Amino acid sequence: MTWREWATHLRAEVYAVSLTSRDPRVPWYARSFAACVVAYAFSPIDLIPDFIPVIGHLDDLLIVPLGIALTLKMIPPEVMAECRQRADASLRTDRPTKWLAAGIVVAVWLLLASLAIRLL
Repeated sequence: MTWREWATHLRAEVYAVSLTSRDPRVPWYARSFAACVVAYAFSPIDLIPDFIPVIGHLDDLLIVPLGIALTLKMIPPEVMAECRQRADASLRTDRPTKWLAAGIVVAVWLLLASLAIRLL
């Protein structure tokens, strides 16, 4: 599998996990964890900034796939299969854009940054 294929597969998996985070058949703890994984994957702010050589991109290559793997263990297989099909269909036809979700993620990061600055 090439890097491009792997990245495309990872993007589809993240989108499928985002669909499971809104499915009522998934336990609440799995939905919460899935929402955190998706928020981290789509967040413009990382735990380790990308401008730090090697380590900056290493967190994206480790944390997101590890989070997805842990999430998949918590989600019923039939729900995940259905969400994968919906994600594949959606990614083929159009690109999903969730401006409200992106705004919430950015707002949370700004709130955390302002709290950190205030504490310092």
